[in-house]
Amino acid sequence: MYGMPARMAVDHTIAFIGAGNMASAIIRGLVATSTVPAERILAADPEEERLQFLESKLGIRVTKDNTRAVHEASVVVLAVKPQTFPQVLPVVSAALDRQTLVISIAAGISTRLIERALPEGTRVVRTMPNTPALVGAGATAIAGGAHATDRDLALAETLFRSVGIAVTVPEDQIDAVTGLSGSGPAYVFAMVEALRDAGTAEGLPEETALRLASQTVFGAARLLLEEKESPEVLRQRVTSPGGTTRAGLDALEAAGFADALRGAVRAATRRSVELGKIAEGSDDR
Repeated sequence: MYGMPARMAVDHTIAFIGAGNMASAIIRGLVATSTVPAERILAADPEEERLQFLESKLGIRVTKDNTRAVHEASVVVLAVKPQTFPQVLPVVSAALDRQTLVISIAAGISTRLIERALPEGTRVVRTMPNTPALVGAGATAIAGGAHATDRDLALAETLFRSVGIAVTVPEDQIDAVTGLSGSGPAYVFAMVEALRDAGTAEGLPEETALRLASQTVFGAARLLLEEKESPEVLRQRVTSPGGTTRAGLDALEAAGFADALRGAVRAATRRSVELGKIAEGSDDR
């Protein structure tokens, strides 16, 4: 399942520098929702097998040449690992047209750092998608750099809505987004692990416990999104005084469940800040 189809195709040629899992997920979403026609998407990556897969399955154009990809695009998506930015950005800069929009999906890399490596005045948008984009259920935050326009942000939202939801935030909130939705799927997976193990301890077969735990998380999230009620209201609806759910919630509260989640988001947010500072420091050197 992918995000809602665009009302009309985006009139841009999109080049992805890097074609790993996240880039491939976004490309699949763009094609599946007809947001961008396959022939208007170009992926550049050093791995031949990955490129062949994208070309054969999705019908996009592929290349191993980053320079060619940048030359042909009106939007360039930087989808390489943060540690490779020092090698990739000079190549992109040399090939970039001044009218080209640059979108980054790299964690911890600020728009300021990217802008310093590109021609003066380049419009840069920073994003933080998460892994459920792989199944069209992602959550992406978008922030504009110094020269990005409202139109650029709207375009980025359109692109990322093809793989889930997209929201625009100030860049100084991106680290908090990383701590919440960027790292959040891992917290949910950890909760499902714990629910599976708890069900098994109470006598359920492991496979049955896992299926029940996974569907419970999926169903609760869907109910929350579709009912458009607060989590507090929905929690109260299923909690009867003296009932089983109340007993379970009391045990969670006694174990510090909410504090543990707040601590996880806080720790991940702070680490995102640290990684950004490390990247800035490396760039200065």
